Amino acid sequence: MASVNKVILIGNVGNDPEVRYLDRGVCIATFNLATTERGYIMQNGTQVPDVTEWHSIVLWRNLAEWAQQNIHKSMKVYVEGKLKTRTWEKDGQLRRKTEIVAEVVQILYKPEQYRKAAEEENHPLDEQASEDPMTDNGLDDNNDEFLSIFK
Repeated sequence: MASVNKVILIGNVGNDPEVRYLDRGVCIATFNLATTERGYIMQNGTQVPDVTEWHSIVLWRNLAEWAQQNIHKSMKVYVEGKLKTRTWEKDGQLRRKTEIVAEVVQILYKPEQYRKAAEEENHPLDEQASEDPMTDNGLDDNNDEFLSIFK
């Protein structure tokens, strides 16, 4: 029977990627990614706080070189890859680390986009905006093509 090892994460980059080259010239980059489950209030009034998980992301070759140039702390990114656990011995103790070996990384938002969105949220609607946003939808009621989808 087949098995699947697939991880999909959307989170915030915790640090700029650390890039190094192996002896064979192969590029490897690593960074931490934070994912947060939002807290909530239970029916009995108990508040459950936010829970943040930190994930170790590993990128190889061209993807690592791309990340070095494009991924920076605080960006929101989409990561798709697989889980891999490596073990090593240090000071007589066996160590283990589980990482996500990324196959796809996409930038969703850059930090400056966060600032711009936050500023827009804090400003009231422009004076030119319609009093009732439901009545000003920008569509021409005489447009037969538009109306035909509702017939």
